[in-house]
Amino acid sequence: MSYRPARGQSEAERGEGLVGRTCGRPSDRFVHGLPTRHKRVEKRAPEPNDRSADEEDGPAAVTPGEPGGELGPPWDDLLAAALAAVREAADPGTLEAARVRFLGRNGEIPAALRAVGRLPAERRPAAGAAGNRVRTAVAAALTERAATLSRGELDARLATEVVDVTLPGRTPRQGHPHPLATTRAELERIFATLGFAVAEGPEVESEWYNFEALNMPSGHPARDSHDSFYLEDALAGEPAQGEGRLLLRTHTSPVQIRHMLARGGALPVRVVCPGRVYRRDDDATHSPMFHQLEGILVDRGISMAHLKGVLAEAARGLFGAKTRVRMRPSYFPFTEPSAEVDVSCVFCGGTGCATCKGSGWIEILGAGMVHPAVLTAGGYNPEEVSGFAFGIGIDRCAMLRFGIDQMRLLFEGDLRFLEQF
Repeated sequence: MSYRPARGQSEAERGEGLVGRTCGRPSDRFVHGLPTRHKRVEKRAPEPNDRSADEEDGPAAVTPGEPGGELGPPWDDLLAAALAAVREAADPGTLEAARVRFLGRNGEIPAALRAVGRLPAERRPAAGAAGNRVRTAVAAALTERAATLSRGELDARLATEVVDVTLPGRTPRQGHPHPLATTRAELERIFATLGFAVAEGPEVESEWYNFEALNMPSGHPARDSHDSFYLEDALAGEPAQGEGRLLLRTHTSPVQIRHMLARGGALPVRVVCPGRVYRRDDDATHSPMFHQLEGILVDRGISMAHLKGVLAEAARGLFGAKTRVRMRPSYFPFTEPSAEVDVSCVFCGGTGCATCKGSGWIEILGAGMVHPAVLTAGGYNPEEVSGFAFGIGIDRCAMLRFGIDQMRLLFEGDLRFLEQF
C-alpha cells in the first residue's frame, strides 16, 4: 500500500505520518523514514478528530462475522450454510462432501480462520474465537448427522433383511469314519485284547525285506514285474547294500521282519501290522491298492492250536459270537504248515447262499506256522522258538461286514455310498 499525504498536510505532518509505517503495516524499523534497529516509537493515543492513514486509504477492515467484512462471508452466514449442508446430507457420501467443503484442509472455515491473521492485532482474538465456535459447532453437527445416518441404515437393513428366528437352524454336514477305517480300528481293538501290539512300517520296501527275508528267493513268481510295482532307482534312491531293488510292498509282512530284528531276539514277539499294500490286480473283488492286517506271534512252544484259538476269537469278535472257523491246508512260502481260514457265511449263517456259493463258508485269511527260514532272517533260532503268522484282508472283512459287493466302491469316494455307513 502506498502512502498518499492528505490535501493540505505539512511536510512535518507527512513525516510524522510515516512514523512506524511501511507499506501500511506497523513497524519499529523506521523512524521519520530512517531505518533503525533499536529505537522503538511510542504510540500516542488518537485524538477524537484524528484520522489515520488507513482511513485516508479506505474503509477499515472489520472482524469476520460483522456485516460488510472483507475476508469472505460473515461467520453467521458461514455457519448457517454449513449446518444447512449437514442437514440436507441424505447419505454418508454427501455428508463427507459437506465436511470436506467446510472443514477440509482447503475448506471454507479453515480459509476464513487463516484470514483472521491479516486483521489488526486488537481484532484477532474476537474473530478467532468466533471462528473456533463456528468450527466446533459444524464438527458437532457432522458427528450427530453421521450417527443419525448410521442408525437410519441399520433400521433400513432391519426392515428389509427380515430374519425369521422361529426357523430351525441349518445343521452342518457331519463327517464320519470310512468303513475301511472302522473295520481296521475294530481289528486292532480285537487283537489288542488278545495281547498284540500294533506296528507300522514303510510302504516302499527293498526286495530283501519284501521277499528274501520271507523265504521268497530270486526267481520266485511273486518277484516278477508283472505282479509287483517296482520303482525306478532315480526316483526311489539306491537301496542299502545287498537289499536289492525297491518296490511298493506287496504285503505288510516286511514289518514283521523289521520288528523281530528290532527286538534283538527278545521274547515274546506279538504284533499285528496293518497298512496299505500294492499288487497288480484290478477287478470287481480286487484293487491294485488294498489294506491288510498281518500278525505274528513268536515264543517257545507255540503250535497250530494257539493259531486256531486266536483266529476263532478274532472272527467271533468281528462277525458275531455264532461265527465258526475252519482251516484248510494250503501253501505260503513264509509259513509251514500253511492253511486257508474260512468263517461261516455271515449272510446265511452257513446254510448256503449266492454269496458263499452254496458252501456256507467264506475265505477271509491265510495263516500257518512261521517258516524256519523266516525265523532265522528275523534273528531267532528255529530250534528254540516257534511261532505262527496270519494275514487278513481288511477290505474283504469290510465288504462282509457291510454287505458290499464290489471293492472299488470303497475307493471311489462317492458320498451317496459312503453316507450309508
